[in-house]
Amino acid sequence: MKFKLTRKQKKMLRRIIIAAVLLAVFMVIDHIFELPWPLELALFLIPYLVSGYDVLKTAFINLIHGQFFDEKFLMMIATVGAFGTGEYPEASAVMLFYQVGELFQSIAVGRSRKSIAKLMDIRPDTANVIRDGEKITVSPEEVNVGETIVINPGEKIPLDGVVLEGESTVNQAPLTGESVPVNKGISDTVISGTINLTGVISVRTTSSFGESTVSKILELVQNASDKKAKVENFITKFARWYTPCVVIGAILLAIIPPVFTGITNWDVWSTWLNRACIFLVVSCPCALVVSVPLSFFGGIGGASKEGILIKGAGYMEVLSKVDTVVFDKTGTLTEGVFAVDDIHPNIVSKAELLDIAAACESFSSHPVAQSIVRAHEGHIAKDDVRNVSEIAGKGVKAEVRGEVYYCGNGQLMDMCGATWHDCHLTGTIIHIAKQTPSGFEYLGHIVINDQIKEDAASSIQDLMSLGVKRLIMLTGDKEKVAKSVAEKIGLTGYFAELLPADKVDRVEELLDAHSGSLAFVGDGINDAPVLMRADCGIAMGAMGSDAAIESADVVLMDDKPSKIAKAIKISRKTMRIVWENIVFALGVKIVILVLGALGIANMWLAVFGDVGVLIIAVINAMRCMRKID
Repeated sequence: MKFKLTRKQKKMLRRIIIAAVLLAVFMVIDHIFELPWPLELALFLIPYLVSGYDVLKTAFINLIHGQFFDEKFLMMIATVGAFGTGEYPEASAVMLFYQVGELFQSIAVGRSRKSIAKLMDIRPDTANVIRDGEKITVSPEEVNVGETIVINPGEKIPLDGVVLEGESTVNQAPLTGESVPVNKGISDTVISGTINLTGVISVRTTSSFGESTVSKILELVQNASDKKAKVENFITKFARWYTPCVVIGAILLAIIPPVFTGITNWDVWSTWLNRACIFLVVSCPCALVVSVPLSFFGGIGGASKEGILIKGAGYMEVLSKVDTVVFDKTGTLTEGVFAVDDIHPNIVSKAELLDIAAACESFSSHPVAQSIVRAHEGHIAKDDVRNVSEIAGKGVKAEVRGEVYYCGNGQLMDMCGATWHDCHLTGTIIHIAKQTPSGFEYLGHIVINDQIKEDAASSIQDLMSLGVKRLIMLTGDKEKVAKSVAEKIGLTGYFAELLPADKVDRVEELLDAHSGSLAFVGDGINDAPVLMRADCGIAMGAMGSDAAIESADVVLMDDKPSKIAKAIKISRKTMRIVWENIVFALGVKIVILVLGALGIANMWLAVFGDVGVLIIAVINAMRCMRKID
């Protein structure tokens, strides 16, 4: 990712370069010539003030306002103490390298913010709306639900809607991370924030801008930093107590040894004062205070690139510990759309059986009937179908090209007296019988099922490979259907024929039975209570209900179950990097603190313990922004 320095960063870099050159020149002069201490002090004060005047200014302002203990205060008293003990080059170098660390930190945070800002670019600026037969350009906020908007090639889709006219390909990568454009035609849904690529399309809006997908995403991202992880809150509290303890420790280190040894000449005081200054420099907590939030910020940004919106660092921490995933079935593991699964003819061909069934069902708006019509993929002449009558709870009777057919469930077959047989497959079975002079002739049946998502089975395998032990499905469907879906995709268990309240009870039981974190994945309005009760609620965002998205802690923007494993991977990687930084920073600092107290470590090693550790920790934190395979 290319990154340009801001004006403030460029100014800081110039100061650092000037101070570094001056420091190098003065160190050479000091090495060649025996300078008197007043001149030596004056020379090294110049690069010190060039690089650190803003640090001193901020420290003084904070002191006036009663804020005694922060990292700038530590730098001020440590460097002033170093000057007081005659370590003029070291004092100037400490301030210089501290500013190098500050610049590096600023650049790293800027890069992470830029990663998030790329997501913010999905916000559309204008919408072309048709009013009174004319196309006018307005702000997306001014478009009402139900109005028609026109999107030209290359434009962002400003509002959620349904295509009325035209065909095009749409780039959904800004929302879903999916690199391959998706074809869109009449009756297909389009999502705000995606980009129209090839053709002009007219869209009927289905939501206002405030309720659109793009607005919800922006709100989720903007609020993500408010939900801190436990470890992040710990670091904040730790720094609040840590700094005063460090200052008190440095004061005691400077005073107690000379006093207790009874040797009070200036050389002894100078030695212990120098050790106290080393103690202060190495104790600066900026490596922890900066790298931990930056790791979470980078992790949230990296997840957003994959079309996974994690609403805060706290949810990322919980997600990393998930060992039980509970799924809703319809719309989560399955498409939520009925489709023809198989055709079993008795005395006619498959094509003929489907043709008859589609003709009988062509006047019905029932989802099962519509699935048969879609599978037919042909034009059904309305004049060929007459005298259609619906038989409540059983099916339909229709006259097709002069022949009378019954199309429906087993009860309908019993009613008309057809000799029929059930199907060995699981699903909704539509039987077809033809009326003849001698009675009813059974023609066969069609199997209708809610289609399992193509990546559902591989998603379960991915989760198992991550060590997720329990993969449970909750559904209101019948036992036979639930068992079939669970076996096909490899779930470890399921509960069928549940009411919405029953789902909450099952999740409660699973939470009580196991100590690890539990994630629930759902998309419907009835899933909202379960999403809130789970340790981590994951909602399908593209087609999920508003209630589900609002209740969830994580939102998958492309409705793919495979993103669940990726979200867990990102969370675990982020937490691993967070703890790497904590252990590394504290470990190095403790070692140098001990060495400094024993008189083994010098000020240069203290600089590494502060600035060096900060830079290494920040570089490590930036790994969170990289994509995971």
